[in-house]
Amino acid sequence: MDTTYEVIIIGGSYAGLSAALTLGRSLRKTLVIDAKKPCNEPTPHSHNFLTQDGVTPSEIAATAKAQVEKYDTVHFLDGVAIQGIQTAGGFKVTTQAGEHFSAKKLIFATGLKDLMPDIDGFAECWGKSVLHCPYCHGYEVHHQPTGIIANGEKANHYAILISNWTKNLTLFTNGPSTLTDEQAKKIVAHGIAIVETPIEKLVHKKGQIKELKLIGGTGHKLSAIYSSAPTVQHSAIPETLGCGLSDEGLITVDEFQCTTVPGVYACGDNSNFRSVALAVSSGLIAGVVTNKVLIEEEF
Repeated sequence: MDTTYEVIIIGGSYAGLSAALTLGRSLRKTLVIDAKKPCNEPTPHSHNFLTQDGVTPSEIAATAKAQVEKYDTVHFLDGVAIQGIQTAGGFKVTTQAGEHFSAKKLIFATGLKDLMPDIDGFAECWGKSVLHCPYCHGYEVHHQPTGIIANGEKANHYAILISNWTKNLTLFTNGPSTLTDEQAKKIVAHGIAIVETPIEKLVHKKGQIKELKLIGGTGHKLSAIYSSAPTVQHSAIPETLGCGLSDEGLITVDEFQCTTVPGVYACGDNSNFRSVALAVSSGLIAGVVTNKVLIEEEF
């Protein structure tokens, strides 16, 4: 059976819920398909989000969903969308369970999937004491012994940035450095040691880093590490529909969250800087613009 909606939102975390709230308040018949795999699932606390600073991500999401559920035109489905195709009237979405849904417009709030490097203990610490963003987590570990696992331009960027939060900083390139001579000299001049020896493992307790061990046995006591895991799109559907991707692998959107495919919108981490506040903001924009386009098409 094929159920028809005006809008289907794929992804039910912050961006998706923000778009759903806007569409619910716009009286739009909306379906939210949620795989329940938020990008920040391992993170114990969310920060730098006004009114919610220090609250757990799951608590923020639960409060948001409860508020959206008050709007009776918004429906939720726990499931994984595996296919999306264009039709004469819009789009058809198929789930892993074999369900079929149609809509005039699609909003992707599907986030990104982090690819963990082959370092023992890294995945267990990811989001807890191995951090990607000082604006989200830097205050909690400021002035503490901190490591950076990165190389090249990323390492240079992190070294400059993180020095604002702590001067007790060591850069681990996990192999031969690809920094330029000028970058390396400036980093060292600011008291940041550069260690090129490959990393053996991260010693931790329930995800809290205690020590970074190098091949050969040398250990570095640390309270936090900054690193940037490579990412891929959680959903392949936008690309199969023809949505353009940036060089960084993000869905290409304009200032109105419109993708390169008419009628398809994207919001949140899949198309923007990773931040709960920005996810909520971009979801609001996607919802507003989607409703505006529907109004114009109907008027």
